[in-house]
Amino acid sequence: MAKKGAGATRGISPVRPTRALPIGAYLKVADNSGAKIIQIIGVVGYRGVRRRLASAGVGDMVVATVKKGRPDMRHQVVRAVIVRQRKEY
Repeated sequence: MAKKGAGATRGISPVRPTRALPIGAYLKVADNSGAKIIQIIGVVGYRGVRRRLASAGVGDMVVATVKKGRPDMRHQVVRAVIVRQRKEY
């Protein structure tokens, strides 16, 4: 008979990174696209409940708008992947 809590044997990881970046968060950009600061306006694939704000963590794709950067990049809507966060996970 299987032990209680043996969910890891079915290929389900028990550890999930904390989603510490809600909609509206400002992020530093870690590439050479010309954007310096972006603001999250949506999280791709997020399924929330009861008017909860979407939030993102490491490895999540977000939709964001460029707030600071080269003039041709500013005010554009872009997609980005979260690569680091301050909150431990």
